[in-house]
Amino acid sequence: MASPHLDLIHMISNAGLIVQLVLLILVLFSISSWAIILIKYMYIKRALKQSEHFTNYFWKSRDFSDAYSKAKELEGSPIARIFRIGYVELKKLSQSGVPVTSQASDSEEFSIGTRFAGTDNVKRALRQAINTEISRLSQLVPFLATTGNTTPFIGLFGTVWGIMNSFHGIGLKGSATLAVVAPGISEALVATAAGLAAAIPAVIAFNYFTQKIRTIETELHSFSTDFLNIVERDILRPKGNKK
Repeated sequence: MASPHLDLIHMISNAGLIVQLVLLILVLFSISSWAIILIKYMYIKRALKQSEHFTNYFWKSRDFSDAYSKAKELEGSPIARIFRIGYVELKKLSQSGVPVTSQASDSEEFSIGTRFAGTDNVKRALRQAINTEISRLSQLVPFLATTGNTTPFIGLFGTVWGIMNSFHGIGLKGSATLAVVAPGISEALVATAAGLAAAIPAVIAFNYFTQKIRTIETELHSFSTDFLNIVERDILRPKGNKK
């Protein structure tokens, strides 16, 4: 008695050309989806781990320069990357006499216009950095949604085509016994099974990654808000306005 694995190979080899082409397309979709799943899982896992590490270090650090040095070490952290961009914007303000530290000095004297312009530049840089990070995190993920939405229908098309051929063969032979009908239909149903096999893990992974990306996006906005609060309170506020 042949094994199920050998039976499956036999059914595929005996299927029609269109069904085999459909199966090839589904295999390519499945391989691509699993490659994306593995890549994105490792990438997002690294992003979450390093971001947590950087956030803890940031709140323990007393100076932005120390946090910047740490951020350069954590290349996989989205939060570290947006901090580096914000820090670079603060460095540019040094041309206006604004010290880039987490503690304001007694000699800070500059105009309200300079202060607001500096804050706007930092806000704009952080906003653009967040958008860039979300785009980077979301890369390739839509393909999983495409796989989940289309592969069942591609498989169904292969099944319908295979059943059409089976009934056409029955009409030519003039026989409709189970022994004649079953092999052709079983071969055609392989396409539907392949479509579901490609779609199910893709849909699960898409929902998982979407939830994780939303979590990271929330953390990015939260960190950006906290960073701006520190900048406005301790760096860009003149001594006379401190409370």
